[in-house]
Amino acid sequence: MLDTLLPFKSHFLSRNGQQLHYLNEGEGEAVVMVHGNPSWSYYYRNLVAELKGEYQCIVPDHIGCGLSDKPDDPQYDYTLKSRIDDLEALLEHVEVRENITLVLHDWGGMIGMGFAARHPERIKRLVLLNTAAFHLPQSKPFPWALWICRETFLGTLLVRGFNAFSAAASYVGVKRKPMDNAVREAYVAPFNSWTNRISTLRFVQDIPLKPSDRNYQLVSDIADSLSQFKQTPALICFGMQDFVFDKHFLQEWRRRLPNAKVHEFADCGHYILEDAPDEVIGLVKDFLTGTESEKTH
Repeated sequence: MLDTLLPFKSHFLSRNGQQLHYLNEGEGEAVVMVHGNPSWSYYYRNLVAELKGEYQCIVPDHIGCGLSDKPDDPQYDYTLKSRIDDLEALLEHVEVRENITLVLHDWGGMIGMGFAARHPERIKRLVLLNTAAFHLPQSKPFPWALWICRETFLGTLLVRGFNAFSAAASYVGVKRKPMDNAVREAYVAPFNSWTNRISTLRFVQDIPLKPSDRNYQLVSDIADSLSQFKQTPALICFGMQDFVFDKHFLQEWRRRLPNAKVHEFADCGHYILEDAPDEVIGLVKDFLTGTESEKTH
């Protein structure tokens, strides 16, 4: 059973007939951790375990991911706006409205900063882990593997028929050492059928690349909102061997959040909390208590 993979109590919020799963561990200031694609709340398990003694850790599974329901298209609109609406509704449900630290990974950056753009006064800190909240940097070509998934029937067949996206990410997403089998199986476990892989494909198809794409203006608005967070304390940890969120994205973050504390991990990949858990969790803990050093990796 999926719920045995997480050593925490499960909670559910009903969203328009769909059950959104989330973790709500500990008490104190809220640390809201938002995952991306093709992962789920499992990605943050070690960070939650370390922080829940002093903070309230809230970690949703997006609809279609993890322990949340996985409806078909008529029952859920798999778009960025829906994801932001879900996060907003969850934080209202748990009555978290101030002093929020956002921890964002992958597409979670767009979702989390979409929420932040709506409620900037609620955000106290930002932790950014191989993520983005702006359009594809001009210097970065759109990765061919994502293009295949986004634009072709072959991509649909590979992602939904063979779980190629989630399975491949569990291999290429780490660089220091391979995931052990149990961890890899946990990452892919929620996406165990054609039906249950819908979100994995829809996330990629929802990436806006040109002004006529559905969420292009929303992403533009989120990117424009980042200027109001220049003085917000921010910690950026990037695995530099990520094939998508690489040096081009990090350079854009540096430009937009010039006061952020940046730590580069030259030998790490996309799943930086798997590649360098002790270092990153240590940096996050120090950042939350204001004891981090100025040293960068």
